[in-house]
Amino acid sequence: QVQLVESGGGLVQAGGSLRLSCAASGLPFTIYKVAWFRQAPGKEREFVAAISMGGARTKYGDSGKGRFTISRDNAKNTVYLQMNILKPEDTAVYYCAADRNLGTDLPSSQVPYDYWGQGTQVTVSS
Repeated sequence: QVQLVESGGGLVQAGGSLRLSCAASGLPFTIYKVAWFRQAPGKEREFVAAISMGGARTKYGDSGKGRFTISRDNAKNTVYLQMNILKPEDTAVYYCAADRNLGTDLPSSQVPYDYWGQGTQVTVSS
């Protein structure tokens, strides 16, 4: 059974930092691309960042460029999202997702991602 479990969310003041984790089980993690998406109340789900299977390539959405860093530790079957200089507009539920396609593209669309976690809430107060 494939599981992606996010953790690390919480309440933080504007300007602060959080590190989210996505722990995977039940799949050969090293051959999956992984991404973070987020969804704020009343808004569509938005691409945040993605990372290649080995971790050498990354891609970021406009919202997190320069502030967020995605990384992975394949030995721990875990992907991280380090979020710095948080803003109130970063408030959302953050989801990780895994894509088993072996191509080199790092999709920013939700469609290619096969497995999703249940999300972790991030709230940034002003």
